[in-house]
Amino acid sequence: MRILLINPNTSVAMTERMVASASRSLAPDVELVALTAPQGMPYIASRAESVIAGAATLEMIAAHQSGVDAVVIGAFGDPGLIAARELFDLPVTAMAEAAMLTACMLAQRFSIVTFSPTLTAWYEDAVALSGLQARCAGIRVPDVSFASINDVQRELEAQLVELCQRSIETDKADAVILAGAPLTGFAAKVAARVPVPLIDPLDAAIGQATLLARLQTTPARAGRFARPPAKPGTGLTRALGAWIEHRSV
Repeated sequence: MRILLINPNTSVAMTERMVASASRSLAPDVELVALTAPQGMPYIASRAESVIAGAATLEMIAAHQSGVDAVVIGAFGDPGLIAARELFDLPVTAMAEAAMLTACMLAQRFSIVTFSPTLTAWYEDAVALSGLQARCAGIRVPDVSFASINDVQRELEAQLVELCQRSIETDKADAVILAGAPLTGFAAKVAARVPVPLIDPLDAAIGQATLLARLQTTPARAGRFARPPAKPGTGLTRALGAWIEHRSV
């Protein structure tokens, strides 16, 4: 089985970290095909940036969907997820939705802990889109800044663990999601210090993508996720334009 892992950020180092982290729990018969966005931001931190990243996500899926069994969008706000499900025939999962659905299988209420307050509004939208506001106990962020996005786990380790504890004690969370691609792999590092399940969104998204691929469900031909009819476009990438126009590249 081949899973296409899309990093909508432009950071190659982040892609490499995600692949290394995911490899710890990857099924033996699953191969990750990882891609990094060729344009955009080194990490996505707002709704506007998410729209830009969503377009890049669709372009990458269109160009690399052949020969893969499912797609994972490796950013917590799930840029392009709904559009990708509407447009492509492959199962598509993404980190925020997958993490929250996993949390609901482990707990009655979950909290989200992330590393920057600029992410909060975007993540609130992700919770609302999932319809899980009643299950979300809150979103917590440190009150200190960080110097390097590539080193944010080490810089904010103590503060993030403390926020997990506060989520349990104050917000009454039964599970905690460590949100944001830069926190990939952090759950495994600090799980022994937090007394409720910690959820790594990338592991959740890859696990669910693998399951959906194994179920071999057929693509929607009706309803909200049926592929739209062919339409000509202008200025699109070759692969995405061809897919939207229902023609071969």
